[in-house]
Amino acid sequence: MLRFDIPPVHANVIRWEAFLVFCLCLLALFVHPLFMIILPVQGFIKGFFGHHKCPSHNLWKAIFTKQGWAGKKENVGAKMFAAKLLFLASTISLILYFSGIDLWKVPCTILVIFSFLEWAFSFCVACSAYNAWYKFFPPKNL
Repeated sequence: MLRFDIPPVHANVIRWEAFLVFCLCLLALFVHPLFMIILPVQGFIKGFFGHHKCPSHNLWKAIFTKQGWAGKKENVGAKMFAAKLLFLASTISLILYFSGIDLWKVPCTILVIFSFLEWAFSFCVACSAYNAWYKFFPPKNL
């Protein structure tokens, strides 16, 4: 569902943030899981309040816009859904880690794969699922 009540996001800023998620998840897998500690916070803010409310997104947007690297604007609805999935997967991963369960690596690996696809190929898996959902189950109030 298109969101016109929230400002659109710049494609290259989103790709850069996906690259950072990719790096943090790799660090979590190969160095220490606490590198993921910021991801649930970012996912929560971006997913439930909008990217424009996230301080790190605003920082990257300002830098990329100043340099002329921001890219085209995209509707934020599917990106907010992807951020909610980031929140969910990173939270589950950290809960499993703090519980002493080695399965924390599964959601972390999924985040590595999904974020790689986003930054390397601009293919958002969560966005595709979001768009398919609204294609098959359109909102009744429209």
